[in-house]
Parts: sequence; C-alpha cells; structure tokens
Amino acid sequence: MNAEMVMQELEALGKERTRKMYISNGAQEPLFGAATGAMKPIFKKTGINQPLAEELYATGNYDAMYFAGIIADPNAMTEADYDRWMDAAYFYMLSDFVVAVTLAEADIAQQVADKWIAGGEELRMSAGWSCYCWLLGNRPDHAFAEDKIAGMLKQVREGIHSAPERTRYAMNTFLYTVAVSYVPLHEAALETARGVGPVEVGKDKPKSKFINAYENIQKAVAKGQIGFKRKHVRC
Repeated sequence: MNAEMVMQELEALGKERTRKMYISNGAQEPLFGAATGAMKPIFKKTGINQPLAEELYATGNYDAMYFAGIIADPNAMTEADYDRWMDAAYFYMLSDFVVAVTLAEADIAQQVADKWIAGGEELRMSAGWSCYCWLLGNRPDHAFAEDKIAGMLKQVREGIHSAPERTRYAMNTFLYTVAVSYVPLHEAALETARGVGPVEVGKDKPKSKFINAYENIQKAVAKGQIGFKRKHVRC
C-alpha cells in the first residue's frame, strides 16, 4: 500500500463522533476521526514500513500520524528522527501515545527519554516520562539501573507539583508504573506516591481535578497486579 491508499482507508474509517472527541482532547485539523482499534486491518496490509510511516507522519493529519506510529520501525529511527517527530507532536496524544510508544521499542529509548526529561519543554518532558512508563511496563526489571529509577522517583517527589500540566500527568503515571511494574522499588514508589499526595491538574479550566497515584497503586496491590508486564508496547 502507498500513502494515498492508506489515507483513503483511514478516511473511510472516520466517524464524526470520534473526530469531535479527538478535537476535544486537543487534536487539530486535518483529521478523520478513525478509531485506533479499527486501524489493525490496514496494518495487516502494510506491515512495518518506515518509509511509509515517515510519509504519513509528515501529512500532519492526526489519524495518519497515529497510524505512522503503528507501522514505524523503532530501531530504524535515529535520535534526530525522534526529535523531528516530537517537533510535529503538537499535543499529548501524539507526544505520549505515538512518539513515546514508538521510542519505547527502540534500543536508544532511555538516552532519548533522558534528554527530553532534562530539556524543560512540556511535551518533550511528558513524552520522556511516558516512555519510561511504557518501558517499565514491558521490559524486564534488570534492564534498568535501580539507582537511576530511584533518582527519578526523587525527581518526581521534588518537582511534580511545579511541573507543566502534561508533565504532571506523565510523572504521576510514572509513580504508578514503578510501583506496579518495577518490583525492586515497589515500596519506594509507594512511599513516594504517599508523600506526593493528590496532584492538581486542569488549573486553566473552570474546575480543576486531582489525580492520585497512591490510591491507584493501592487498588493495583489489592488486585494482585504487582509485577505486571505487558507482552508488547505497541498493539
């Protein structure tokens, strides 16, 4: 399949209700409103195809950009490629659920994520923390340096409440993911989450809300989910 054929199939999958939902979450035109789960039959026709992924991502169409992440070859992309994709990731559903997810399957994942976290830009930081969530939830515990993850827990404890909005979300998820999926630091993550407490988000909206990693970790403990690892990062 070429890019034009993929775009036609994505457009055929588009639904107005889904399109409006994406827009309410921050997506911008152009987009079709294709449900991500409905894209699997297209993937069966394309397979992993990095040149096609690049062509689709460059369209700026949200649905095409999302599908590009599904068919991308993570280890065929360089650090510069991931930076370029992040440059075009204008809201969190692209930064955290397309770019970060793709990066999480690459050998250079940790070094790129570390750079983004240290960079100070909201969506890059969000993508960096999110990438670690995908990594910790998939790769074996021995793939990570325990002292490094412990240092990141400290960083969250000290900085989450003053971090930008989307970064707060990702840091909160990181606390939960370490506690659930990285057994060596389960207790440390639990205590960090307890110390952090509720995290306010949506301050720019008429009514803000609070997210709470500690409460969600306790629920996971009650369900016996500690040690959970997913088989694949991308569907």
